[in-house]
Amino acid sequence: MDNIDYRVAIVLAPIAVAAGWAAFNIGAAALRQVQNFLNREA
Repeated sequence: MDNIDYRVAIVLAPIAVAAGWAAFNIGAAALRQVQNFLNREA
């Protein structure tokens, strides 16, 4: 792994963190909506 350019890692690291954070927040909101929908149907 020492052949990767550290500049590439520095650029990609915050993008990966932001993408993970967004996916986490969107996933949590989507789960809440699905649970609300299922509770309303029952």
